[in-house]
Amino acid sequence: MKKIFGLLFIFTLLSSSIMAQNPTEGNAVVISDVRIDSLVQLHIDHNTKFPVFQGYRIQILMASGNDALDITEEAKSEFLEKYPDIPVYLTFGEPNYRVRVGDFRTRLEAERFLERIDRKYPGAWVTQDNINFPNLSKFNKNSSYE
Repeated sequence: MKKIFGLLFIFTLLSSSIMAQNPTEGNAVVISDVRIDSLVQLHIDHNTKFPVFQGYRIQILMASGNDALDITEEAKSEFLEKYPDIPVYLTFGEPNYRVRVGDFRTRLEAERFLERIDRKYPGAWVTQDNINFPNLSKFNKNSSYE
């Protein structure tokens, strides 16, 4: 029994001395391998060159033919009038022009927005795409995505 109390007493002393150190009073020094810093820098450089990542967009229109560019540009303009906060992308993949909207990080976000626009764009669907990084300074709970 005395051994248990003795061990408990020593443990209490050690833990209180550890807890007594206040990390906010001094500066912390992190010692790391130089290769880690170079890997982090490579990641930063890559994200600067290619500021996109895998996400979802909603394709509201796909058209081909002689007047496809005019049709898709008109659809893009109409969408921007209705939803000015949602980015719109007009792309060409031979032989089709595509109008895709949004930069949704998850399929669920895209599906929620698709429910909002489904009556105006009945042929729209969610598609996986490379999306732009969200603008975090403007991001809030009142976003048009929700």
